[in-house]
Amino acid sequence: MDSEIFEKLPPTRLFFRCAVPSMITMAFGALYQIADGLFVGRFIGEDALAAVNLIMPIIMMVFAFSNMIATGASVRISMLLGIKKQEEASKLFTFSIKFIFIISLAIGISGLAFARQFVRLLSPGATEQAIQYGITYIRIYALFSPLLPIYFATDNYLRVCGKERLSMWISIATQAFNIVLDVILIVFLGQGVWAAAFTSCLAMAIGSVITLTLFRNKRMDLYYTKGKIEKPVFFRILANGSSEFFSSISMSIMSVVFNFFLLKYGGTTAVAAFSVIMYVDSIIGMLVFGMCDSLQPAISYCYGAGLMSKVKAIFRRIILGAIVLSVASLLFMMFLGEYVALLFVKPEDTELLAVSIIGMKLFSLSYITGWVDMCFSSYFTALERPVRSLITSFFGTLVFPVGFLFILSPIWKLNGVWLTPLFSCTAGAIFTIILALTMKTKNKSL
Repeated sequence: MDSEIFEKLPPTRLFFRCAVPSMITMAFGALYQIADGLFVGRFIGEDALAAVNLIMPIIMMVFAFSNMIATGASVRISMLLGIKKQEEASKLFTFSIKFIFIISLAIGISGLAFARQFVRLLSPGATEQAIQYGITYIRIYALFSPLLPIYFATDNYLRVCGKERLSMWISIATQAFNIVLDVILIVFLGQGVWAAAFTSCLAMAIGSVITLTLFRNKRMDLYYTKGKIEKPVFFRILANGSSEFFSSISMSIMSVVFNFFLLKYGGTTAVAAFSVIMYVDSIIGMLVFGMCDSLQPAISYCYGAGLMSKVKAIFRRIILGAIVLSVASLLFMMFLGEYVALLFVKPEDTELLAVSIIGMKLFSLSYITGWVDMCFSSYFTALERPVRSLITSFFGTLVFPVGFLFILSPIWKLNGVWLTPLFSCTAGAIFTIILALTMKTKNKSL
């Protein structure tokens, strides 16, 4: 089995074998998002940039449902592969694909039916043009919804099968295709927000079809097979994926809450500036997330195989990698972020540029401790510690951010919003480390 590399390779070599392709994939994903934001901001305008930021939390909530199933299943699947139960792992894989498709279809129908109501609910104080852009954007995503979440799930399963490089090349190809379509439709043909949504959805849909075909005919460790899974296993999947689900949901909720405060203290300009910051932040966040996520199957596999010393060795390398990435990211955003911001803002939008630069410098301070929650939450999930992972996500992505947002924004207004991540990440890091120090790592029976 290809997944046996998790057991055979030494920790450092395994770290680079898994992390580098995933980080390259995430870097290209971040570059795609930046390119997408560049096309929207420079060629459509501030209202369009604000609309994408207003709508993105809803889209991320949709992906959160499928991510809960995919992540929860992949942990269990990796452990089953670790004890050489390939047929049982494949049954779980097949079930998860079917379940994600059904959920995505139902959500897509709801999105088409209630797009206008969703957008208006999330956009108090936004311009009418931004609201109309948002309605268009969400309807395009709803049309493609059955295939979009599956793309991320199958990408995860490729890495479970030890196909990190294949996953990387498929992701790069789909993102490159997306950018080419953006150039054609938005830059050359002058199309609007619908084109930005359409190109993203079409690229992911094609990626889903490609990855789904790869698991046919037992060409990989996982393959399509018949059979049902027991209810306790299903509930264990939900438990394992609950922290990632809650993290995605709470981050989406926080984006909505942030938007309310941004509209209150800075109007549509502040929301657009937040979009610029998030585009730059996506490079950093995706690299750290990609590194943690890429090693999760390896940790679960080794844990299932009873190789606890290797589990800890892999995690030490994750921690070191996260620290290096975070320090480099802090320096980049603090001193070079303003030059990246210029890519998203029209030259005449001087106010938007100024607000973006100030927000970026204050926001970048959160990288000092922001990596802790991400690393440990992934680690808890990989070891089937859903309660600790869920608590980490609950406090790190919702309780602390909401609390500090209400404390800091009345004092420092818009600057208080920008500083909220620094205070909440620091509190979250302290809390998470306490959880880690009190955890027992005795292996459980599958």
